[in-house]
Amino acid sequence: MKKENVRKMVREGYAKIAKNEKSCCGDSTSCGHIASDTSKELSRRIGYSEEEIESVPEGANLGLGCGNPVALTDLKKGQTVLDLGSGGGFDCFLAANRVGKNGKVIGVDMTPEMIDKARENARKGKYQNVEFRLGEIENLPVADATIDVVISNCVINLSPDKKRVFEEAFRALKPGGRLMVSDIVLLRKLPESIKKSVQAYVGCLSGAEMKDKYLKLMKEAGFQEIEVIEENHFSIENMANDPTAQAIMRVSEIPAEKAKKMLNSLASVKVSGLKFRNS
Repeated sequence: MKKENVRKMVREGYAKIAKNEKSCCGDSTSCGHIASDTSKELSRRIGYSEEEIESVPEGANLGLGCGNPVALTDLKKGQTVLDLGSGGGFDCFLAANRVGKNGKVIGVDMTPEMIDKARENARKGKYQNVEFRLGEIENLPVADATIDVVISNCVINLSPDKKRVFEEAFRALKPGGRLMVSDIVLLRKLPESIKKSVQAYVGCLSGAEMKDKYLKLMKEAGFQEIEVIEENHFSIENMANDPTAQAIMRVSEIPAEKAKKMLNSLASVKVSGLKFRNS
């Protein structure tokens, strides 16, 4: 599938999410409607505290993540944070609370509907230190060496050019800056029928990269001290009613048990990398 077709497909899928038509991603809800209470429960399950969940404006938490990159990032007052694929602004608002009024958080998303939603959430929450910019994570609308910390939550896997994403993140970071992402990676290759599936792509499956290659792309972009801080495998027991599993079975016409085993090829990881001061 051509890169521009992938971007168009993902943009359209997440525009529907912003309009509350459907939701994708997350560890057990891909491509199904997510109510507010369900989003909160999903967020608890992937590492957000009750305090974090309740601290953001209503509508910011769309239940799209696969981890909590902010929790493992040692953010300090006055820092500038960049969120790749900021969605409704959930992680941006959590980061904004950490960096304080003298800090700044920039969220970048390629979906206009998501940007509108995030800006409205920022107005509702009266956030003065958060800004949302329309743009692609492969071509970040930020200046060189201006960011202290780059975060991302279950978004880089959707990019058809992950190498470029890591290069752009590296460019934006100040020397000594850190990248901290939660993402979906593959532990073994998926069949071509899954990789070509629109539903699976927007649901964070077919765009996922092999774990070793994902880490290699980070290294090639210039990151050092790359570390997988946490790795969680998808639970087979929780997949019986999973919408992503249902999507897989529809597009590939395979039995439920085989679909569940396929999902076991995926893992959610939290990965960090540093841009050394002499870079």
